[in-house]
Amino acid sequence: MTDPFALGVASGDPGLDGFVLWTRLIGADFQPLLAHAVAISYDIATDAMFRKIIRTGRTVAHPEHAHAVHVEATGLPSGRPYWYRFHALGATSPVGRAVTVPRSADRLRIALTSCQHWEQAQFGVYRDLVAVQPDIILQVGDYIYEQSYAGQPKVREFGAPEPKDLAGYRQRHALYKTDPHLQAAHRAAPWIVTWDDHEVLNDYANLANRDALPPEIFALRRAAAYQAYFEHMPIRPSLWLGRAAPRLYRAVDWADLMSLSVLDTRQYRSAPPCAAPNLARNIVISDCAEARAPERTILGAAQEKWLAGRLASERCPWTLIAQQVFFAPLCLDEACTSSFSDQWDGYAANRDRVLTGLAQPAVRNPVVLSGDVHSFWVNDLNDVDGKAVGTEIVTSALAAASPPPGRFNDVKTNNPHIRLSDVDHAGYVLIDISASVLTADFRAIADRTKADSPVSSVAQFTIETDRRALQNL
Repeated sequence: MTDPFALGVASGDPGLDGFVLWTRLIGADFQPLLAHAVAISYDIATDAMFRKIIRTGRTVAHPEHAHAVHVEATGLPSGRPYWYRFHALGATSPVGRAVTVPRSADRLRIALTSCQHWEQAQFGVYRDLVAVQPDIILQVGDYIYEQSYAGQPKVREFGAPEPKDLAGYRQRHALYKTDPHLQAAHRAAPWIVTWDDHEVLNDYANLANRDALPPEIFALRRAAAYQAYFEHMPIRPSLWLGRAAPRLYRAVDWADLMSLSVLDTRQYRSAPPCAAPNLARNIVISDCAEARAPERTILGAAQEKWLAGRLASERCPWTLIAQQVFFAPLCLDEACTSSFSDQWDGYAANRDRVLTGLAQPAVRNPVVLSGDVHSFWVNDLNDVDGKAVGTEIVTSALAAASPPPGRFNDVKTNNPHIRLSDVDHAGYVLIDISASVLTADFRAIADRTKADSPVSSVAQFTIETDRRALQNL
């Protein structure tokens, strides 16, 4: 019998009284289910054996959404774990674990991940991630990769061409969801996700793209990719259903301990600086005045206003911003005239405005969490006068190739604000937060091509409250 739950289950976006539950029904050989609307039921229990089921419900999986369902559970007691399962077509799903946010908290454990290329690495890092039992898993982009790299060795194949339409993106997401280690991580804890570029097309910026396609043509591909992404992620459907354009930026706070602003730095960008019309590629820009123009934005006006309001009204001791690309300056020469166009260096005025928001007294301990560059980094964040504002933690690729040698030139000479630059390891960052200290443990796999390869710590840093800078352990 075909297992309709072969893509697994997931929970996400926890709140004080609930969370989102996800699954997608699938047909034989992981092909789309050939069926009309399918009834699906679910149970939520306070124990893993379902001796005490406190909520049951029914919904419908529709073909126009690839038979994916998103259940927004509400009205549950705060600050505790729950277990859930689905039933459909005579089958029962694997059991997943979700949590509600406590009303008051003195600790939080976050696993920060990014960049997982199916062909370049196994997903064995998730074995270690599950074992350390994070409260939440924060994925800051490149959950899937759309493209294959001919020059890179492969540990497995996509088995399909680059996706360009809805069917293709659905197929790519479904392939990822077959990985047993990724499925286990989704079952273990709630996820908070945001996209970067490879969920659509490498280096795209709003409707500018690496093929210089006209905006009205690329918009069709982007819309298909966005729909497939939402169909496969445990994100509240209110963020995308019934909207003219999906909204991914949102707040997912943890009690009175931490505010988390999840950003979207792809959908609303200004056109890339010093580039031809409609063209978006991550290139080295030198003496590019356009990158510093005041009107340029990586967030868009509405999202920037939303973030500014969040920072101005901050009440938690820890202020975290989860976003995709390298936030701190990354100078490629000593005079800092050269940098990469795809990062915040291509939108420097927008970065200055965010730093001003982080520097205000209401924000005590700001930390920017980033990914994208397939390497581990720790960066001091300073204002235009060189005063310490906060810290950036950049996670490496969870499962992808390292950057080519020399990509970032002489990092330490050109960037005195960079405290750690590890371009050799793949893995994730384990972040423990208490009222008085944040600890970041950079955890790397020994051999990314082997799922059973050991994972160990390669660096640790801490931030003491109100210090605004990390200390090396």
